[in-house]
Amino acid sequence: MNISLKLLSAGVAALFIAQGVLAAGAPTEKPQMRIPQKVSAIRGVQTTGIAVTEAGDLYTNAPNWRDGVPFAVAKVDRQSGQYKPYPNAAMNRCVADSIVREDCFLAVQSVVAYQGKLYVLDTRNPKFRGVKDAPRVFVFNLSDNRLESTLILTEGSYHSDSYINDLRIDGPNRRIYMTDSNHPGLVVFDLAKNKSYRFLDDDKSTSAEVDHLMIDGKPWNNTVHSDGIALDRKNGTLYFHALSGYTLYAIDTRYLVPGTDAAKHVRKIATTSAPDGMIMDGNGNLYFGDLEKHGINYRDPNGKIHPLAQGENVGWADSFAIHDGWLYYTDSRIHQVRGPVSDMEFPIYRVRMPKQ
Repeated sequence: MNISLKLLSAGVAALFIAQGVLAAGAPTEKPQMRIPQKVSAIRGVQTTGIAVTEAGDLYTNAPNWRDGVPFAVAKVDRQSGQYKPYPNAAMNRCVADSIVREDCFLAVQSVVAYQGKLYVLDTRNPKFRGVKDAPRVFVFNLSDNRLESTLILTEGSYHSDSYINDLRIDGPNRRIYMTDSNHPGLVVFDLAKNKSYRFLDDDKSTSAEVDHLMIDGKPWNNTVHSDGIALDRKNGTLYFHALSGYTLYAIDTRYLVPGTDAAKHVRKIATTSAPDGMIMDGNGNLYFGDLEKHGINYRDPNGKIHPLAQGENVGWADSFAIHDGWLYYTDSRIHQVRGPVSDMEFPIYRVRMPKQ
């Protein structure tokens, strides 16, 4: 997610009521919470993204939000607990040394594993001081850890203040879908044409709805736009959500092509909790966080919202990955960070998904 450095004064959030939702993000049934398991943790390094491969290998990333970040991407050794810079130290040196170079990570926000490859989204916007060259996606072949390609976003598909936040891979249609959380909008990278396009720029559906969230009885004053993203590959539907907001939107991916007025095809799906991460499983369940209640909910294919987990071991559910019936997530503890993070632990958890 993107925590903007520009804080806004607290306002009064509107109460959203929708059929099947009692209040913003409230599940419609008595909670039957599952207990998450801690998978790993690292002290002094705030992590946001998470990826789990088909083999069960675990990857995470640390955003460039402050000086002294030791790596951008790391592979987590579950036995030793070590976070090893991936694919090597050289690829991570730009973050540690605050150097802008074409051949290494600068400001990574998300990682996604898909069909034997690791997709690393680099915002190129360190410390939210503006895009330095162009946002890009580094693609690694996990069989040999080789950098297979670098997908540089096309001029016009991002702004100088963009923070390209999260991504989903559409293999059959050879596209990558991304959210921009600092300047409202979606970005689609066409792999066949090696070109990216921008949609729903400054649109209501990609813009924040409120200027604060209430967390632990206190206002978290921030405005974060289009952030969470999930792809239903079976039905060709892309879901997206502002972090500072309570409305889940969707659009059929066939309308995310140049020359189409995408705004005419956006659908309001539901009123939900305010989430950061989102993901869809193969059965049509859409998982999303509840930042204000430190929870995780999911919306089933019939549109009913269910609770999955809640409490201290959820915290700030930042990003999700799915493997072998488990939902993995990072707790980036964004609401708790007030300064240096050297004494803070940032964990990765997993929780059992509902049986189908």
